[in-house]
Amino acid sequence: MVGLVLVAHSAGLAAEAAALARGIAGADTPVAAAGGTEDGGLGTSVDLIEAALRSVDQGDGVVLIPDLGSSVLTARLLEEDGRVVVADVPFVEGAIAAAVAAGAGVPLSDVLEAAEEARAYRKL
Repeated sequence: MVGLVLVAHSAGLAAEAAALARGIAGADTPVAAAGGTEDGGLGTSVDLIEAALRSVDQGDGVVLIPDLGSSVLTARLLEEDGRVVVADVPFVEGAIAAAVAAGAGVPLSDVLEAAEEARAYRKL
C-alpha cells in the first residue's frame, strides 16, 4: 500500500490532518504526520520527515503532502523518482483524496493523481 506523509509547519496541524485522513480512509491506511521542528517549534525538519517516511513505507511508494513554503522545499529534498513523490495539492483535501486512494490499494501514480484532482474540488 502507498504511504502518505503530511508535512506541515505545525506538529498539531500535521497530526490532526493525518488523523482526519485515517478516519476517512480507514485506520489501516499508512498516513504519518511530520510537523514542526524537533524542539516543538514551528517549521519543518528533514529528520522528522525521513522518520515519518520510513514509518509508512511499505514498498509501494510514498506521497509527501506539504502545507506551504519551506515545507515544500524540505519535502523535495527527499524525492526519489518513482518511489517518493511530492504532491502539489491543497493540504487537507489532497491528503484525504490521497488517503482514500491509498487505502483502496491503487499504485503510486494513481494516489498522486487522486490527490492532484483535489485542486478542482469546489465547496459550493
